[in-house]
Amino acid sequence: MKLIQKMLLALIMIGLCTSITFSQTKLAQTGFNFLSLSSDARSNGMGGAVNSLFGFAGAMSSNPASMAEMPKFLTATFDINKWIADINYLSSSVIISPSSGDYGTFGLNVQSVDYGDVEGTMVDKLNPNGYVETGMINPTALSIGVGYSKMINKQFGVGLRVKYAYQALGESTFFNDVSGAVTSKENKANAVAVDFGTIYKTEIRSIVFGMSVTNFSREIKYEQEGFQLPLLFSIGISANFFDLIELAQPNQELLIALDWTHPRSHPEQIKVGLEYTLLHLISLRAGYVGGNDENSFAYGVGISSFGFAVDYSLTPFGVFGNVQQFTARISL
Repeated sequence: MKLIQKMLLALIMIGLCTSITFSQTKLAQTGFNFLSLSSDARSNGMGGAVNSLFGFAGAMSSNPASMAEMPKFLTATFDINKWIADINYLSSSVIISPSSGDYGTFGLNVQSVDYGDVEGTMVDKLNPNGYVETGMINPTALSIGVGYSKMINKQFGVGLRVKYAYQALGESTFFNDVSGAVTSKENKANAVAVDFGTIYKTEIRSIVFGMSVTNFSREIKYEQEGFQLPLLFSIGISANFFDLIELAQPNQELLIALDWTHPRSHPEQIKVGLEYTLLHLISLRAGYVGGNDENSFAYGVGISSFGFAVDYSLTPFGVFGNVQQFTARISL
């Protein structure tokens, strides 16, 4: 019990110190914001409150330590995220846990973004409209990450992911009023970012704590304008509700998860997630995110059998319509 108390105290102190440090930093705009979105349908169906989930295939984009106890040797996932404004996110990951995790768990994740076609324009004072069209551009983004996690002992796990991120926002065209010359500039940038986290099983019923920091990186620049990546600090707790009330339900589980997050670009948020699983076959999910104007609630469903699973989530997004995510997962 003393060890548990020390670990909980350490997590709380780290969280408080990090929170105080971040709170002294002014909220600012961030770039590469595609890194702050997960395409995993289970995560989104629970409102993103997944920071303390163990053996979770979607952990690569939340808390890398969560993949320290994968139930199978190999897990592969493929995600589709139909985001707002016809933006499409595609991602896939492969997680390998040799010797039941004795050597740790290794992961590879790739995410790409298709923003669709955008009409390019250029300022032209000689044109009656003040501008001329320069043709269609197709902004894109890509992220490739490798991760590693391991249980230090039967209760405490750590994880790390290093990722390379790239974004191309098309070509800018400039018109010189004096010389009449037209010049072009490619708007491209890249960065290396780090995610790291810890996870701790208290062995008090099924209570688990998790903590993570994602998108830690240097400042990025487009020409003269610098910006930060969407740094995010998260603390989470989860438990099976049936364990807490000492109600034996061998074929049922009601997972309750709560996350507190501190993003760089907007105020803190509370995320609440529920997942009811029956017969290890079908899961019903719901989530809530505090502080969002358009997308506070999320819903999801999942079916799993014989090592294959399909997850779906739906997030009503106000005037933007519904956001849908699909995940297919196979475990061997």
